[in-house]
Amino acid sequence: MFDFETSVTGIEFKVRQLADEVMRLRRLNEEGEQRRHELEEALKYKETEINKLKEENKFIKLGNRLTEGNDSAELKLKINQMIRTIDKSLEIMRSE
Repeated sequence: MFDFETSVTGIEFKVRQLADEVMRLRRLNEEGEQRRHELEEALKYKETEINKLKEENKFIKLGNRLTEGNDSAELKLKINQMIRTIDKSLEIMRSE
């Protein structure tokens, strides 16, 4: 009887250890998922900032060209195209 009780007690101890390990791993997994989500949000924010800066850079370059005085008609067309593109982008963002 002693061997049986010892075996059962040993099994119960191991089961408790496994249950504790499962809980620990689940917490780690949840923390990892949360961190991944935070990083994805940060990445989206940075991508948005990069796109804004790219657009700003385009406008600065166009402004510099305008101050040079060359091909003002071509520049006006490019500015109008950019404005249309921005308007379309805003329209798409509003519809989503």
